[in-house]
Amino acid sequence: MEDSQRSPEERNGRPEHLQLIRQRQRARRLALQALFEIDSVGHRPGPVVDERLAAEYPGEHGAEFLRWLVSGVVRHMDELNRLIGKYAPEWPVEQLAIVDRNILRMALFELGATEATTPPKVVINEAVELAKLFGSDSSPRFVNGVLGSALTEVQRKLF
Repeated sequence: MEDSQRSPEERNGRPEHLQLIRQRQRARRLALQALFEIDSVGHRPGPVVDERLAAEYPGEHGAEFLRWLVSGVVRHMDELNRLIGKYAPEWPVEQLAIVDRNILRMALFELGATEATTPPKVVINEAVELAKLFGSDSSPRFVNGVLGSALTEVQRKLF
């Protein structure tokens, strides 16, 4: 049986599966750093991603995932910002902390992408972990709340 035909339970614990998970985790961290730079300084996405990959290569799968994630967020920025505004109405998107705003953009894109394969619970957990690492004390709860509220809409595969 091919790996793509196996259930997640059958794949769990296999070394190659765990390696792909680690590569995606590193790629999400690098994507957040790249999006922070793009958002705060206005640098072009391609060179920013290339610099991140030169500094820390997350593996072939991770590099591909990083490029997909950053390009998707940049390409769908207006729609992602609209979703954030809808599910966090008390906070104008431009006034959110840059880290929180980009964690939300990444997670919403990944949740709503038609080609996404990561389970929603994993995407949200990864976003909360990034918020713990890079955000303020209130970031994890805020990110979890917004993503939980938006989940039903974005799972309709918007991007």
